[in-house]
Amino acid sequence: MPETEEDKAFVEYVVKAIVDHPDEVKVERTIDERGVLITLGVNPEDMGKVIGKEGRTAKSLRTLLRVLGAKFNARVNMKILEPEGSERRMAEEIKEAPVALEPEKTAPEEATTKTGKPVEEGKATEVI
Repeated sequence: MPETEEDKAFVEYVVKAIVDHPDEVKVERTIDERGVLITLGVNPEDMGKVIGKEGRTAKSLRTLLRVLGAKFNARVNMKILEPEGSERRMAEEIKEAPVALEPEKTAPEEATTKTGKPVEEGKATEVI
């Protein structure tokens, strides 16, 4: 399949037919030692249409690409680019960011009386 781009044209045709912003559909095709990779970018508003309920539309596209690739004895995969600011992308960034769960420990503060004088160890103080 390296000499033909039927897979790229197929994805472009199908995706442009189901989205609201067909002029913003971007399809790139790269070849490496693992096979052909189709990278798909769409308008953020169209992500739901491309992915589908529970990912069914995306899974169907990938299945059809594998069938098309088998015709040419090639492995074809599809990657859908997530737009900047998407909830999933932000969740992944948050998950990867280190989070301090407790404030840094400092030296223990000395107990003081109402007057500000330090409490001597072993001496009881009056509680009001």
